[in-house]
Amino acid sequence: MRAIQAREPGDAGVLDLVELPDPVPGPGEVVARSAAAGINFIDTYRRSGVYAIPFPHVPGDEGAGVVTAVGEGVTGLAVGERIAWVDAPSAYAELVRVPASRALPVPDGVGLDVAAALPLQGMTAHYLVASTRPVGEGEWALVHAGAGGVGLLLTQLATLRGARVVTTVSTEEKAALSRAAGAAAVIRYDELDDLTTQLPPLVKEAAGGPVDVVYDGVGRATFDASLATLRRRGMLVLFGGSSGQVPPFDLQRLNAGGSLFTTRPKLGDYIVDATELRWRWDELMAAVVAGRLDVRIGARFPLADAASAHRALEGRATTGKVILEIG
Repeated sequence: MRAIQAREPGDAGVLDLVELPDPVPGPGEVVARSAAAGINFIDTYRRSGVYAIPFPHVPGDEGAGVVTAVGEGVTGLAVGERIAWVDAPSAYAELVRVPASRALPVPDGVGLDVAAALPLQGMTAHYLVASTRPVGEGEWALVHAGAGGVGLLLTQLATLRGARVVTTVSTEEKAALSRAAGAAAVIRYDELDDLTTQLPPLVKEAAGGPVDVVYDGVGRATFDASLATLRRRGMLVLFGGSSGQVPPFDLQRLNAGGSLFTTRPKLGDYIVDATELRWRWDELMAAVVAGRLDVRIGARFPLADAASAHRALEGRATTGKVILEIG
């Protein structure tokens, strides 16, 4: 099979198209022929060496396709079924080995490209607004990178729960996308010279005061401004670091800011077992099928051009989800 392999830690130039042996399903596993793979920031963190992993390394955890082989002991799945996956390693490949307990059914009427685009970012958005800091009627949330893959989904899910959302974006095109997703107010942070001092008053003006929660996947560049926008006992949910990782900080700042809360969650701790995984996936799929959740695929790249996909994502040149089209 063809696959993308990072030969060593580094920039996108370390990604090569290679031929690898076809995977065989082990006990409790299936193999699927991939239609598409999702591209995520965590793929770039692993490729660049932010996370310690062995090399050479086939990136990716997410995708969708059709089952081609079923391993020993697998029940409830058969060859020909359409599935998606969120934590199946080495997903930048034509064939992917998936634990049967983590295979996600794709309903009729949902394209495999959409199914590939949704697992990681969709379930991230879901756990943020449903579990980490649930939002409800009348609350205000600030969502950074509101036109990104998570940002667009997060805005929609928060508004479906009755919250109002202020987002930050970097271009007018992205502002239009964020408004279409339901943002009550959109702020162009590219027009600000100092986010830390200039962004908080703009957010408070838009929301009529400090916000209840900030969902921040940007990290270093927005962290200080995020803290400064929160109401007393508000929560900063730092779920990513697309601008760089936040350095250690003095916890006394939370006291001084009004008994604030902050947390650094990750998806793996919110899909620990099959029941929780399926709950999140089924709610997302129901919203997609009902037309209440729009999954925007902002860029598509062929498998062989994975390096360009990584460069586009890291350069913030994309909106919505970035996918590799494979089969």
